[in-house]
Amino acid sequence: MRLSVLDQAPITRGNSPQGALEKAVELAQVTEELGYYRMWMAEHHGSDAFASSAPEIITAYIAAKTKNIRLGTGGTMMMHYSPLKMAEVFKTLSALAPGRIDYGVGRAPGGDQRSIYALSQGNNPDFDHLYEKLDVALKLIKDEVPEETLYKHTIATPRKVTLPEAWLLGSSGNSAIEAGQRGIGYSFAQFFMLNAMRKEIFELYRYHFKPSEFLEKPEINVAYLVTVAETKEEAEFQAKPQDIARIHLAQGRMSQLRTPEQARDYKLSEEEIIGIQRNRQIHLVGTAKEVADKLREDAEVYGFQEAMICSIAHSQEQRLNTYRLLAKEML
Repeated sequence: MRLSVLDQAPITRGNSPQGALEKAVELAQVTEELGYYRMWMAEHHGSDAFASSAPEIITAYIAAKTKNIRLGTGGTMMMHYSPLKMAEVFKTLSALAPGRIDYGVGRAPGGDQRSIYALSQGNNPDFDHLYEKLDVALKLIKDEVPEETLYKHTIATPRKVTLPEAWLLGSSGNSAIEAGQRGIGYSFAQFFMLNAMRKEIFELYRYHFKPSEFLEKPEINVAYLVTVAETKEEAEFQAKPQDIARIHLAQGRMSQLRTPEQARDYKLSEEEIIGIQRNRQIHLVGTAKEVADKLREDAEVYGFQEAMICSIAHSQEQRLNTYRLLAKEML
């Protein structure tokens, strides 16, 4: 099974946004050496908790600082951008790093309502035609002429470059079908919501898959939120800041990650304790062997080939430790 990386460039308490981006570069370099297959940058807007608002720019910078690891977005929030702009951005990236670029797109806004309207310059966001927008972008990336009048008389440059891999992010059967019909990869956000991962979602993707210029056969990866340490007790200690952050996010609050010591001293309500226990279905915490066993078990049950690891720890040392320990156990 392949191991890959999903990074959100978290800005933790006491640290700077610039530092978060520098740590993303270090993470790419370290995981490349460890044998991780790809690294994607997420897209978040309107938050002081994440620095990854322009993942395509971070991808370009990291491509210049690495040699082999695949790079891309997980994902580009396509509701904010024109198909032509997305095609030009990812064709440019692929021209600069041929054979290493992934065009990963999502349908979510990646931000709050204020950010959504600011990105659309005050216009009503179009939530209803995202798959049509994706179709146009894919055609432009392939140097094809879309049928839509708006795009018939232009081209996406640079032309005749190595195609990036194309991926659709999702957490439902509908997105799986849409990805399969377009012959692109399907990335399932296991850490997104409770009890969402089901065998039939991946079966739908494989059943509807049609080979394309982007992929000859179905490709699935599953993104997990993971905290690993040498002992179960240390992993629990390091995981608690993220546990609290997810509880607050469910309450509509997003804030910078506490230190483990601050999280240890945080007084949890009974309801919050129950919420953290429930969220352990989507936050894997333990030793490398415990987490690796879970990943292998899921891969066997659900039939995917790649696990994408998202580690959001307060310290870069702990974050890198998660990836190192997992690599030692699985790669």
